[in-house]
Order: sequence, then C-alpha cells, then structure tokens
Amino acid sequence: MMRVWIRPMLFALGGTAAAVALGVGGSPGSGVAVLVVFLLLAVVHLPVLFPRPTGALEAQRRSAADGRPVVFWRPGCTYCLRLRLRLGRSARRAYWVDIWRDPAGAAAVRAVNGGDETVPTVVVAGESHTNPAPAWVRQQLSPQGRQQG
Repeated sequence: MMRVWIRPMLFALGGTAAAVALGVGGSPGSGVAVLVVFLLLAVVHLPVLFPRPTGALEAQRRSAADGRPVVFWRPGCTYCLRLRLRLGRSARRAYWVDIWRDPAGAAAVRAVNGGDETVPTVVVAGESHTNPAPAWVRQQLSPQGRQQG
C-alpha cells in the first residue's frame, strides 16, 4: 500500500533538496523552477487522482453484472493519467484496478498483453483493449455505449 506513495514522496523530497541546494548556491530563481517541476511530477504520480481502486476479481464480477468497463492502471503511468483526466467525472462509472495493489489485476493484464504489464488496459464485455482512446472509453461508460457494444 505504501508503494504507491513512494514515487510522489521521492519527487517532492528530491525537488526540495535540489531547490535548497540551488538557493544556497546563489540561484534562487532556478531553485524555485526546479521545485515547481518536481512538485508537478509528484502530483502527477499521486494515486488520489484516480477513483478508489477495486480488486480485480470484484471488478470483473461487477462488470459482468452491470456491463461497466474495468480499467487496469498503475500510479505514475502517463497514459493512465491521460485517460483519467480525459474521462473527467465519468471516470467514476468504471471499475479501476491498481495493478500495483492487486496481484490478480497484474496477472490479468499480463495474460492479455503477452506477459507485459501494459496499462491502461480496459476490459469491456470480456474483451481487453490496451491503451484505448479516451473518447471510446467514455462512450463505453454511457448506458447507450454499453448497449451498442
């Protein structure tokens, strides 16, 4: 569980240390710029930007019952972040599985991606789609999209 917070903490601490070193070295403007960049990297890697993760088995069970997509993701994945941001509020309608927290989720992703943990992998109606277009996923999240397939 703490594994997902390591990367953001390292970015924040590393950026702070670099900013202090640059500030002490006589370049406070550069220090502020470095700090801002590192803090933005820390924010991008925060797991709280995503809906509460569901276990893979539970997500697959719920998806079979209501037809909503299952999105396998991991913190720090820029493609996952892109998908999440482009989905906006509709992202809450999908089941999100953090493959770093759920070994069954990681195994499911490896099974459909030739042994690789390539994310985001979206499963709709039993079919997996690796790094699909956000517009397509948004369509799958709408009740009309699920009926059309």
